[in-house]
Amino acid sequence: MHFLRPLFAAAALCCSLLPAQTPTEGEVQLRDFRFQSDEVLKELRVHYRTYGSPRRDASGVVRNAVLILHGTTGSGAQFVGPGYAGRLFGPGQPLDAARYFIVLPDGIGHGQSAKPSDGLHARFPRYGYLDMVEAQRRLLAEAFGVSHLRLVMGTSMGGMHTWLWGQLHPDMMDALCPLASLPTQIAGRNRVWRRAIIDAFRQDPLWQGGDYKTQPPSLRTAAELLYFMSSNPVLRQTETPTLARTDAALDAFVDHYMKSADVNDVLYALEASKDYDPGPGLERIQAPLLAINTADDLINPPELGILEREIKRVRRGRVLLLPLSPETRGHGSHTVPMLWSKPLLDLLKETEKP
Repeated sequence: MHFLRPLFAAAALCCSLLPAQTPTEGEVQLRDFRFQSDEVLKELRVHYRTYGSPRRDASGVVRNAVLILHGTTGSGAQFVGPGYAGRLFGPGQPLDAARYFIVLPDGIGHGQSAKPSDGLHARFPRYGYLDMVEAQRRLLAEAFGVSHLRLVMGTSMGGMHTWLWGQLHPDMMDALCPLASLPTQIAGRNRVWRRAIIDAFRQDPLWQGGDYKTQPPSLRTAAELLYFMSSNPVLRQTETPTLARTDAALDAFVDHYMKSADVNDVLYALEASKDYDPGPGLERIQAPLLAINTADDLINPPELGILEREIKRVRRGRVLLLPLSPETRGHGSHTVPMLWSKPLLDLLKETEKP
């Protein structure tokens, strides 16, 4: 997930970053988009950002496209700027934009793509992860004519989408790199904290079935839970060692969150994971897959043993578990490329076509 954008930004802005170029932005209207629920939007707006240019082989197939997918309540904007693009997309870096065509979509319900807060509120179609992946596929095909991907990579929810991409379109990519995710249904503690937020929204009398005029106060409760889940205890204690400093940091995050978040958008984003169940299809994944998690991730704790167990079913899959360190940020470690850019580069080298 990408709930703590303001807090993680400072951690990423250290030591000699290359300046990031400005991405190209645009949007596509996907006509007659049918959701898994059988609801249909005559036009579904999908916003995107890109770096670099597509390169086609002799048969006209784009071979250098890289799809990078964001986390819950985030957007493609989280990958722009010196902390991320400045570490990955610059000259000589792992995803050098002079070499790769990098596509950063805003998922359905997120960023500048179509979402409940645009006006439909709770009448917006009930989208799920399968719908989000299909919108990504259509964006690539209809906006850029891309039918092949050099790499699919995602963080948190985007990592979960990466697992789905590998099994839904197994012949379409050269490599997969899901970060901060598990290839299993949302269950256990991961489901409980999501359900707590969902229930807080739906039981809030000011939610009014989604037709509120001002943001219901349950949004503050949601922000506090998101703050709690997104870092690690050591970092939190170091940053806020007293009661007063803890309260001040929490209040600052919540106040910032309340200025931009919308209850319906957050509700839909959390409920979208209802159809995420990659387990039955893991054997269908053909491309080499590197799953990167961290030992201090409260949302995907390694002691569950799920990733190590399920990766055995992925024919060319392997796991990198990064240990707790002063540089890790719990679940938010996916926002710190210095932790995992070298393994990503190795994956790209290993899967490079002659």
